[in-house]
Amino acid sequence: MLMRTDPFRDPFRELDRIAQLAMGATGTAARPSAMPLDAWRDGDVFHVELDLPGVDPASIDLDVERNVVTVRAERPTRASDAELVAAERPRGVFSRQLVLGDSLDTERIEARYDAGVLSLTIPVAEKARPRKIQVEQRQDRQAITA
Repeated sequence: MLMRTDPFRDPFRELDRIAQLAMGATGTAARPSAMPLDAWRDGDVFHVELDLPGVDPASIDLDVERNVVTVRAERPTRASDAELVAAERPRGVFSRQLVLGDSLDTERIEARYDAGVLSLTIPVAEKARPRKIQVEQRQDRQAITA
C-alpha cells in the first residue's frame, strides 16, 4: 500500500519535493531527476543514453548548436481529477544540455528511442582521430668539399 508523505514526520523529503516543484521538472543540480544519463567512448564513437520512460517519442526534440546538444522531452500531466496518492515521477517539459568537445562530429549525430531510452551516437571527428604521418627521407644529399 502506498502512503502519503507526512511533512511533519519527513520534513527533508517534503522540502526536496517542494524544491523540485520550484525548480521545474528538471530536478536540482545535485540530483537531476528527469533525465539521468550514461556516456562513454567506444573506439571512434561516443555514446549517450538518457532515461526517458513514459515519454511520447513525438515530444522529444533534439537540437545541436555548435558543440551543444539540447534534449527536450515532455511527459504530460495526468488529465484526471483523481486524488493522487503518490506523485514521484516528474511531469512536464524536461531539458538537458550536453556540451561536447570539439573532437566530436555534431553533423553526424544519430538518435534512437527504444524502451524509454534515448540513445545518441556521436562519431569522433575525422580531424580528431589519431593518424600516422609519413616522414619523408631525402636521398639527394650533396657532399661538402673544402
